[in-house]
Amino acid sequence: MTFQQVQHGQAQGSRAEEYKLKDTSPQLGERWPAGAHGKGGAWMTSFYGDKFTSTYDLVEQMYYLYVRVVKAKDLPTNAITGSCDPYAEVKLGNYRGTTKHFEKRTNPEWNQVFAFSKERIQSTILEVFVKDREMVARDDYVGKVVFDLNEVPTRVPPDSPLAPQWYRLEDRRGEVKVRGEIMLAVWMGTQADEAFPEAWHADAASVQGEGVFNIRSKVYVSPKLWYLRVNVIEAQDVQPNERGRYPDAFVKAQVGNQVLKTRVSSTRSLNPMWNEDLVFVAAEPFEEHLVLTVEDRVHATKDELLGRIALPLTLFEKRLDHRPVHSRWFNLERFGFGPLEGQQRKELRFSTRVHLRVCLEGAYHVMDESTMYISDTRPTARQLWKQPIGILEVGILSAQGLAPMKTKDGRGTTDAYCVAKYGQKWVRTRTIIDSFSPKWNEQYTWEVYDPCTVITLGVFDNCHLGGNDKPAGGGPGKDTKVGKVRIRLSTLEMDRIYTHAYPLIVLQPTGVKKMGELQLAVRFTCLSLANIIYLYGHPLLPKMHYIHPFTVSQVDNLRYQAMSIVAARLGRAEPPLRKEVVEYMLDADSHMWSMRRSKANFFRIMSLLSGSIAMCRWFDDVCHWKNPITTILVHVLFVILICYPELILPTMFLYMFMIGLWNYRFRPRHPPHMDTKLSWAEATHPDELDEEFDTFPTTKPHDLVRMRYDRLRSVAGRIQTVVGDMATQGERFQSLLSWRDPRATCLFVMFCLIAAVVLYVTPFRVIALVAGLYILRHPRFRSKLPSVPSNFFKRLPSRIDSML
Repeated sequence: MTFQQVQHGQAQGSRAEEYKLKDTSPQLGERWPAGAHGKGGAWMTSFYGDKFTSTYDLVEQMYYLYVRVVKAKDLPTNAITGSCDPYAEVKLGNYRGTTKHFEKRTNPEWNQVFAFSKERIQSTILEVFVKDREMVARDDYVGKVVFDLNEVPTRVPPDSPLAPQWYRLEDRRGEVKVRGEIMLAVWMGTQADEAFPEAWHADAASVQGEGVFNIRSKVYVSPKLWYLRVNVIEAQDVQPNERGRYPDAFVKAQVGNQVLKTRVSSTRSLNPMWNEDLVFVAAEPFEEHLVLTVEDRVHATKDELLGRIALPLTLFEKRLDHRPVHSRWFNLERFGFGPLEGQQRKELRFSTRVHLRVCLEGAYHVMDESTMYISDTRPTARQLWKQPIGILEVGILSAQGLAPMKTKDGRGTTDAYCVAKYGQKWVRTRTIIDSFSPKWNEQYTWEVYDPCTVITLGVFDNCHLGGNDKPAGGGPGKDTKVGKVRIRLSTLEMDRIYTHAYPLIVLQPTGVKKMGELQLAVRFTCLSLANIIYLYGHPLLPKMHYIHPFTVSQVDNLRYQAMSIVAARLGRAEPPLRKEVVEYMLDADSHMWSMRRSKANFFRIMSLLSGSIAMCRWFDDVCHWKNPITTILVHVLFVILICYPELILPTMFLYMFMIGLWNYRFRPRHPPHMDTKLSWAEATHPDELDEEFDTFPTTKPHDLVRMRYDRLRSVAGRIQTVVGDMATQGERFQSLLSWRDPRATCLFVMFCLIAAVVLYVTPFRVIALVAGLYILRHPRFRSKLPSVPSNFFKRLPSRIDSML
């Protein structure tokens, strides 16, 4: 072995170790310390004692000094301007936070909260200043209040919020009380405090303007989605614009950006019929209308509008089962006759009308994510929901070793936040500014209705903080994906806390890359074991998906529309959950062609077949007496099963039971994670990666597209050959009795007659014993030539001769 080969093997081993899941030992649910920072007095009163535990038991406790600036009163006015434009400034060491200022107000109300991390506190004094904003000169000093941090009380939920108090303002030296009072509340707390999400954080002091709203943690709820089924039955009195011809009529329906058409009516008449279903996705609150138009296909490139109607979605019935809804007739507005042409409207003796059966389907689950990674299977209608079977708790602790995602002031930086999606609930942690090892320590809870579901967590770089930061790609300001983690709940043991560091692995045009690690604490708590066992015998999706299923193309189209609606609605929240984030979390591009994925799926199939192949090889070795002792034992077992056939099925199930018990010792101890080897990500050709990241339709040069097309043709040619061989074997089976080859069919028919007589006369045990001993015969009695049945079968004709 050469030195280069040794180095290559070591590099592969280090990469494999780097991509593995790692055990962590965080101090979850850490108790409050007995003393304050430094050597001062206690932060935690003795009332709680040693038995105190936080409800945030899946995260490490993070301690913050909270300052709530409520309002001020009786502030003095400026002697020159005669007014006061007050604002408050909170100062702790080198950290300063300011409230918004009010113009000409002596009794301002701010109600803002400031949070200072205990880890970064470098002072024992907290100062709160009240100042008067000046447009030109330096801001005027009004007064201040000083607090000793050793005297600050501690508040822990579920305690009631600390009541704010009025404090008299002091002069600069703190010796004399001055005019004016300010209402404040100062306390020590953790990230479990209700004030934490909306607070101004000292570690994000560089963020200004709209960026302040984009760094806060938030919980989002996906819009309630419905399938809108429009059954277009028929129309009456459809008058074409050109007299003397019957229209080639079809109906076009539109809901928002979704447009579907019926086929052209097969009956050319003034009363066309279709009886065709068009299915859309609609979201509450229903803002769009169902717009129906009847159009005439004049020729291949021209359609003429004959009538139109817009119907609000609230007009339609919500269906909770498969029973049909009542159909209704709707009059169409004749195209070309608007409100100013009333006289011409009266000249129309008949109005075109359309016959519809429309309903909002509440018994389906509207899929906005791939069924492979589905996180919710409940139907739309809340009346059809079952009771939850468990609780999922996730502590998003921190990330380690994140790669720089953008440049700021000439250096690499990352402003990371984490998004988790399970069911209809999305959560977003706060953004940690300028850190490659951000610590969030935020805990979230979901109700679980089915254990065979997946929670998805993604880490992103926030590119909407303002300033002069630029994404590494140099493109528009989109939040950049760092990596993603999926956890299937059915792989978790109940009531066990999993603490692991998950590798954040992404595939880039340059190859696979580890972007860091995400540290999580996960616990799946069972509420009803009987309900979980009950669910394993029931369909994954609601019954309507099996009673009235959608086609594959409908499912793909509806999923894309649902994903677009969810992305649009969440993008309107404050702060917005942006489109690129939602699409990445929902695997919007999972259906796109990828040579890498195709190879990975092929080798997944080969891995599944490897067990059967190994079994066949073992049996072939037994038949050829490679190990005589094993072959003799198989003979003995075979004879026993022939003599006692009632033992065959019990033996099979007992064997599987023993295998299951044996494998219990080697059961997985960790949840599954992204596998680069399984994904075929490490040995992918650069051009295949470039093709995978290409847009649709392609934007590559013609020569490159031609080369890829030829490569795809070669792959498809091999698949075509395999499919053709499979078809040939099947057609040979058909030709056994089809008399396509008269001699072969005659021989097979005579063989069937003789076999029927022999099997009728001879006991089945004797037949099975003779057949088994013949198959297991010694190689001395075997021929190297193919067997007679194989030779006969290969001579049978197939329809390949008729192929062009």
